[in-house]
Amino acid sequence: MGIISYIREEIAVVRDRDPAIKSSMEVLLYPSFKVMLHYRLAHKLYLKKHYFLARWISQRAVRKTGIEIHPGARIGKGLFIDHGSGVIIGETAVIGDNVTLYQGVTLGGTGKEHGKRHPTLEDNVMVSAGAKVIGSFTVGRNSKIGAGSVVIEEVPPNCTVVGVPGRVVRRGDQRIPRADLDQVHLPDPVLNDIRELQADNRRLKRQLDILEQKIREKEEKSNESI
Repeated sequence: MGIISYIREEIAVVRDRDPAIKSSMEVLLYPSFKVMLHYRLAHKLYLKKHYFLARWISQRAVRKTGIEIHPGARIGKGLFIDHGSGVIIGETAVIGDNVTLYQGVTLGGTGKEHGKRHPTLEDNVMVSAGAKVIGSFTVGRNSKIGAGSVVIEEVPPNCTVVGVPGRVVRRGDQRIPRADLDQVHLPDPVLNDIRELQADNRRLKRQLDILEQKIREKEEKSNESI
């Protein structure tokens, strides 16, 4: 792909998924656009084993955008990083097509082990603000990671994950995150459990009130008979 075609494609990605953008000229100022241009160049140099130069370019991008992408990471088409501050993508991370990351996301490793040590995100995955995906495993296609979640194990395709540690709370949702960027209205099983406990508590309180009333009535009748 020529540089002009690539720039047009990146502009289209940002405009498609950020309603705040009003013109293509604005995209040129966008952190996601800038960092991806730096990453593509740095990645080519990394593959040619020009490691120092690749890192130099990627570190310049960090200073300009607040987004750190290791030049060794493998990233498909259509990655969109909204806002972007604090996003970190590790060396052996693999990202498929049409993935969306929000600010504060980390795709990190679990230690100093060698080989594949960062996560793989398949096509159409969305990772919400502040989420941490740590370790060498796969997040399946079309899945969502809720804001602030910490994911440390495999996520099947078409799932929603929330919590610390992250747990699957919905399966089989076939909606494509590229078209559905809602990172707020996700299921919360803990909140549901709390609401059920509150409802049970109210039912028990009503039953206790009824029992107390019956006891008082019996005591009153007993006193009257005396």
